[in-house]
Amino acid sequence: MSVVVAIEDVGPCKKQLKVEVPALAVAAEMERVVREYGRRVKIPGFRPGKVPQDVVRRRYQKDIDQEVVERLLPKYWQEAQAESAIDPLAPPEVEEVQDLTPGSPLTFVASVETRPQIQLRNTQDFDLPNPPVDPGTMEIDDTIEDLRKQVAEWLPVERPAAQGDRVEVEVFETRHDGTEGPAQPVAIEIGDKQVWEEMSLALTGLSAGQETTFTHQVEGHAGESGEPAAPHEHRFRVKVQEVRERDLPPLDDAFAAKVNPEWKAFDELRNAVVSRLRSNKENERREQRHKALLDQLRERHPLELPAGVVRQEVEHLVRDYAESMARQGIDPQRAGLDWEQVGQEMAPLAERRVHSRLLLDAIAEADAVTLSEPEFEAALALLARAQNTSTSQLRRSLEENGRLASLRAQLRRDKTVRRLLGEDTEAPSANEIGQIGQTGPTEP
Repeated sequence: MSVVVAIEDVGPCKKQLKVEVPALAVAAEMERVVREYGRRVKIPGFRPGKVPQDVVRRRYQKDIDQEVVERLLPKYWQEAQAESAIDPLAPPEVEEVQDLTPGSPLTFVASVETRPQIQLRNTQDFDLPNPPVDPGTMEIDDTIEDLRKQVAEWLPVERPAAQGDRVEVEVFETRHDGTEGPAQPVAIEIGDKQVWEEMSLALTGLSAGQETTFTHQVEGHAGESGEPAAPHEHRFRVKVQEVRERDLPPLDDAFAAKVNPEWKAFDELRNAVVSRLRSNKENERREQRHKALLDQLRERHPLELPAGVVRQEVEHLVRDYAESMARQGIDPQRAGLDWEQVGQEMAPLAERRVHSRLLLDAIAEADAVTLSEPEFEAALALLARAQNTSTSQLRRSLEENGRLASLRAQLRRDKTVRRLLGEDTEAPSANEIGQIGQTGPTEP
């Protein structure tokens, strides 16, 4: 017996289904819920489990009706979806739920966004960047020099501080009333990007025991209105306690062992640096080619995107942004941001992501790209390792959050991209799997 009464196109990517739950099914579910209520409710004058059904109905009819509807709607939506062969992009929006009437069917209307019709054009010829992946001599030398700086010792010197020196200072901030706050001992490296430029300039040329003052402009915090306050200057006094310089180790086998005890010779260190730089460049090259491919696919296949799916993607991006702020110790609620504006700024990225996913799904279907179970299990294991958890724990977490199917779809899209790029389609790298776990494979 058909449960779909009518299907109507209400937009280029949206269908509306009127669904009817048979009266017998409604009655059977009603009886089941009433019996369950009778077993668990406690009413004075009746023994537990012995409350007459008519008493249960009179006292709890509203709650019973609600529970019957909540049970029937998901089940019969699934039947309607299978019957109509609709592939929805998101859960349905249910409306116009008819009140339950004894002996009558239950009807409701469900609106769902569906995939747009995509006429695939050229999915073969792409103009892709091909930057070199072998690191240059200067890159290698600079990286090794950074390693020398990391393992160098700091030796005290009797001279004025210069670029690259480590200076131990006491910092006194001048309050609004002109008095100074307590001394704050800090150690800074002159010229380091994390150090205020004004402080580096002020300390350059000073020796131990000398002091100076400087000002630093601070951006005003947003008030309750959300408007940022005007920037203002803070005044500081700094007194140099000690100046130290790096004692850079020579480029020899001992230096290599100091960086990594497993390396016994300097050549091993250099080879490892070259390998890491090449790997980084290969990843950058892959991302550039990936982005270029998706850009060209979208340009060749303009689509009217399902607005609800784009809206969900915007919400996902905004939520990720807020969580990123929280991980950095910033309270998103007190950051003074206009979150509606943040969402508007993220809308183009959300549209690109949705557009790319729809196109890749269509190409995967046309080219019969499949993801085998061994491939999925291998990818799941790599992702679990990247997240420092077990495969079983990750699977359980994804299942609980309803994300296992979406991960499988993402991996299939990623495999489709690798096929279009002419890369190995059997196994993504650990780096790619890590990116899938964070942002998805369709927008580098």
